[in-house]
Amino acid sequence: MPLYEYSCADCKRPFELLVASPALADAVACRYCGSRSVRRLISAFASRSSREPITAAAPRAGGCCGGSCGCGR
Repeated sequence: MPLYEYSCADCKRPFELLVASPALADAVACRYCGSRSVRRLISAFASRSSREPITAAAPRAGGCCGGSCGCGR
């Protein structure tokens, strides 16, 4: 089942919903206020190619910008 993201025009709250059928994706009510004035949002997702090498960062001491946070500074 696809997971869709919506935004309610009345209460302005975003919510997610598992939709059993794509035909039902546009007949959704807000889970918070029950309004049918909802808009489906464009979802962004991240994926990783299986061809990318997995590298482990060398352990370093310290917090952010001290090395262990992985920010690369």
